[in-house]
Parts: sequence; C-alpha cells; structure tokens
Amino acid sequence: MSQVPAATRALRVLRFLAGQPDPVTLDRLARAVGLPRSTAYHLVNAMIDEGFVVHLPEEHRYGLGVAAFEVGSGYTRQEPLQRIARRPLAGLVDTLGQSAHLAVLHGREVLYVLEERAPGRPPLVTDVGVRLPAQLTASGRAILAALPANQVRALYPDRSAFVDRHGSGPSSLSALRAVLSETRQRGYAVEQGEVTPGFASLAAAVLDHNGHPAAGIAVTYPAEEKIDLDTAVAAAQHTAGTISRRIGRRAP
Repeated sequence: MSQVPAATRALRVLRFLAGQPDPVTLDRLARAVGLPRSTAYHLVNAMIDEGFVVHLPEEHRYGLGVAAFEVGSGYTRQEPLQRIARRPLAGLVDTLGQSAHLAVLHGREVLYVLEERAPGRPPLVTDVGVRLPAQLTASGRAILAALPANQVRALYPDRSAFVDRHGSGPSSLSALRAVLSETRQRGYAVEQGEVTPGFASLAAAVLDHNGHPAAGIAVTYPAEEKIDLDTAVAAAQHTAGTISRRIGRRAP
C-alpha cells in the first residue's frame, strides 16, 4: 500500500470498474479490490459525490460516472502516448532506414496513432487513423501475445471474429494461439505479406506499469529487401522498452 492508502483504494476501484462490461454489485467490487464491505461502501459514496462513480439503485449496482469519462477524454485530447513515443520512434527510423509506427488495440483491431516514414520509402496502409485486424498485424500480435489467454479468448470467441485480407493469417482461435505462442517464444512479433503483399513487419509491445500491453511498435519493410533482422529486432525492442519506461514500466 502506498503512503496515501485512500487514493490507492480509489484508483483500484476506478481500474476495476473500467474493466467491467457492466455495473457491478458492492459485494463484488469490495472483493475485487480487497476491501471490507463497509469501507468499500464509504469509499464509493465519496466517489459518487465527486462524479467518478454512479449508483444504480434499482439494480443495486455501481458503475463509472461522468467524471471518469472526462478523465478518459482528457487523455485522448492530450495524446500523451503519442507525444512520448514520437522522438523514440523517429530515432528507430533513423537507425534502420525503414518506416515505423505505433498502434494501440481497439477491440479486435489495431488503431495506428503515430507513423514515421523513412525518407524515400513508399507510403504504407498503416497511416494514422487506419484500423486493421489485430491478428494479422505484427503490432497487433505483439499486443495480443502480452494479454492474458482469457482476454484473447473473449476477443475471438468464434471464427466469425477473424477477418481475412489476403487469404493468409490465423482464422481460428487455435491458429491464433499458435501464432501468439511463437511470438512469446521468439520475443517479438512478425507478419509476412498478411497486411500488404510484398511487405513484412516486426514488432515489440510497449508495456505499462502493470505489465499490460499499451501499444505495439512495428517496423515495416519490403519483403524482398534483405535487412539485418537481429539489428532491427534489437532496435524495435529497445524503442518499445524506452517508451514503456517513460509511461511508468519498471524493470522486471
């Protein structure tokens, strides 16, 4: 527990509620954050007064309030991850002479939020604002490989969850699990022409202070071009590690 236990408890409540698909009962909330029921009751009522939690009396449940939404909206407006990542990503491009990008997971897709194109390199489909199926992209695979197995299963409950682009890539949960297992063993993610024929990518995950994947850093290059793979992987992992530390990741 930190030196400000009340603040720590409030943040645990917010994090728990943010991870639930629906409002929850007080008993479930108290168990999840490790608090006595009476303590949880007084804490959530204080958070209700500040707008961070809302009580649904007819259902006897609690959910996130408007103030929590405002905090999330402020994060989106300020784009701190993009600001933090911009210079390291540019350094990665300078080192390798290949284009690179930063993507975040959004449901079963990755959303590209930052791109650095190397001089003389052709434009890629991974432009800022573009969404692609996570299971086909290197950045998406890097993120998915760092998620708990049950979360991956929830994202891909059946074959209808798998989107095909060019007739290659995993199209079932078992096939995806095999790809993610290889990714964890290898230490980085790859894709070969599954997003754009003729191009390949490698990627590493950016981890937050809880070890949760916050984003993926990927390098994309022409598949026929011979690159120093060891150098490229090391540079991508170093960049991902730098960004991870800047958003609060501690050394394991």
